[in-house]
Amino acid sequence: MKLLNTKNIYFVSFGQDNYINKPNSLISYYSMLIPTIEEALKNKQIQPILKEYKLVKK
Repeated sequence: MKLLNTKNIYFVSFGQDNYINKPNSLISYYSMLIPTIEEALKNKQIQPILKEYKLVKK
């Protein structure tokens, strides 16, 4: 929680990838990396940070 409240630290959106079998596991949305960097250069955090992860079945 300390990092979320730290100035000049920006996060790529993330979410739980398998909340049943791995309740403490999180995965980043790498497709949001460039938009996050662009907003960080404007001193803004992209919202929402915590997103619902949609599991794609193979």
